[in-house]
Amino acid sequence: MSGDKAYSSRANLELINELGAVPYIPFKKGTTGRAKNAPTWKKMYHYFEFRNEEFLEHYHKRSNAETTFHMIKSKSGDSVRSKTEVAQANEVLLKVLCHNICVVIQEMFELGIEPNFFSS
Repeated sequence: MSGDKAYSSRANLELINELGAVPYIPFKKGTTGRAKNAPTWKKMYHYFEFRNEEFLEHYHKRSNAETTFHMIKSKSGDSVRSKTEVAQANEVLLKVLCHNICVVIQEMFELGIEPNFFSS
């Protein structure tokens, strides 16, 4: 699970670990590896300090998701107009589907891929 420095706390790291995930949250400047009854904090601090490139590879995967959300919001707006929860979920899923179709079409033209919708 990735998050920015605002989520860097011993309690958050421990909770993420308890839920079975690995917390890839960078540490704020001046932070120490003192655990204070938070072993996940110490473990991730040392990972962050001594294997920083590997740590950041995991952490930066979140930028792909953020970029996708930005692209969707840019094309279709950042608000949901539907009233009910089910309709809101369907509206968001439709926005994602439309985004994916646009990306596929763009890549077909950029890469010169000829679509074949009826393969046998």
